[in-house]
Amino acid sequence: MIKMTPLMRELLARATDDGVPCLVGTATRSGHPQISPKGSVAVFDESTLSYWERSFRSAAAAIRENPRVVVYYRNAARTAEIPYRSAAMRFHGKARIVESGPERDRAWELTIPFEQERDPQKKGVAVLIDVDRIEELSGAVIMERDTA
Repeated sequence: MIKMTPLMRELLARATDDGVPCLVGTATRSGHPQISPKGSVAVFDESTLSYWERSFRSAAAAIRENPRVVVYYRNAARTAEIPYRSAAMRFHGKARIVESGPERDRAWELTIPFEQERDPQKKGVAVLIDVDRIEELSGAVIMERDTA
C-alpha cells in the first residue's frame, strides 16, 4: 500500500530550497531515456506526486508516449533525519498530464513560489504521478501499491 508519510511530504517540499531538486526519469515509447531536474515535485495526495511542467521539452513529450516514470530524491545533508539508506528514495509510477481542472489547480498551489515565478502566466500543465512503488537506493522496497 502506498501511503506517503509527512516526512516524505516535507522532504519533497523543501528539496529545491535544500539544493537537491528531484530528478524525473522518463523514456520514449522506443525506450530512449532522459532525466530532468524538476523543482516543483510535491506530494499531491497519499499515493500521488505532482509537478508543474512549464518547459514542454523532452520530459513532457516522453510522458505522452510512455507514462512510466521514476522520481529520484537524495539529500545527503539530511541523512540523520531520513530513515532510508543513503538518504535517497525512488518513486516509480505512471504519469499523466493534466491540462485543466481542479487537479491542475491543486498542482499549481503545491508548486513552490520559485517555480511559479518562472511561469507567471501559468501556461504550464500539471503532471500527476500515480506511485506504484517507493524504494531505497539499494532497491529495498519502502512501500508498494497493492496489486489485488
